Amino acid sequence: MTIGLPALPRFTLRQLHYFVAVARCGQISAAATEIGLSQSAMTLAIADLEQAMGTALLDRGRQGVTLTLQGQGFLQHAESVLRMANEAARFPIHGRDLHGKLEVAATYTVLGYFLLPALARFCELYPRIELSLEEMPRKDIEVRLASGQLEMGALLLSNLEAPERLETRVLERSRRQLWMAAGHEYAGRGSVSFEELAALPYILPMVDEGDRNARRYWADAGHTPHKIIQTSSMEALREMVALNLGVTILSDMVFRPWSLDGRRIHAVPMDARLPVMEVGLAWSAGRALSPCAAALEQFLGRSFANGAQAMART
Repeated sequence: MTIGLPALPRFTLRQLHYFVAVARCGQISAAATEIGLSQSAMTLAIADLEQAMGTALLDRGRQGVTLTLQGQGFLQHAESVLRMANEAARFPIHGRDLHGKLEVAATYTVLGYFLLPALARFCELYPRIELSLEEMPRKDIEVRLASGQLEMGALLLSNLEAPERLETRVLERSRRQLWMAAGHEYAGRGSVSFEELAALPYILPMVDEGDRNARRYWADAGHTPHKIIQTSSMEALREMVALNLGVTILSDMVFRPWSLDGRRIHAVPMDARLPVMEVGLAWSAGRALSPCAAALEQFLGRSFANGAQAMART
């Protein structure tokens, strides 16, 4: 007796690429323009993908699209598949022979929300490189890189105090948006001004210099929040936003549409042009990278090339 395997959903890498672009842009029309495809073709490709998966991946609205719960989970897998396909097509096979030790320091946000999956793939591809990873504040990383005590760091490049002392490579550019509860009165808006925002309780993240960055663009806008709630926990911040206890401005890199308890969070652009958050690698200026560090720099550059280039065009 032969037992057949269950039929698996069929989709293409192109469909995954389109879906990831739509999820990032929040609008099918914007994603189609970015890729150079007609909106109707993009819409059809996403609809075919949803049919293949047997579930809705996007919620369509007047202001654009948002991910469903199933879409949020599928996005992580889609991004992983695209990264692996990119690596398979572009990565040199002889790289597995490289061996040595490499110490990398990363800041809290970059390590927890950005870098770890890529580093795990790097270790699989380079099993003979002994990678030592340490979480460290941006200021300490910058000082140790400049003095030669540390070979490579991963951090928010937009926070560097003395960038002229370092060589850098941008891996990701992430826009900042206003986060609020899904039922908030501004959730359906196309954008919100700092003047309107000033009357609301504002949640200030006290991690990775988020407080310093927030105070800077509030000052640039010429406004001050009426009430500030400080927290050093990203999960607490999400829960407070989802419970409508306040709003905050953070980058898309750390955005999740759900709180820890499953409450919905919505993101809306600000009227004012906010600085884009740049994430990347840094090492001492004028100091040649070791073969192991050079391999990591090249690997991460390829892995995140699409995200950095996409934001550079916006």
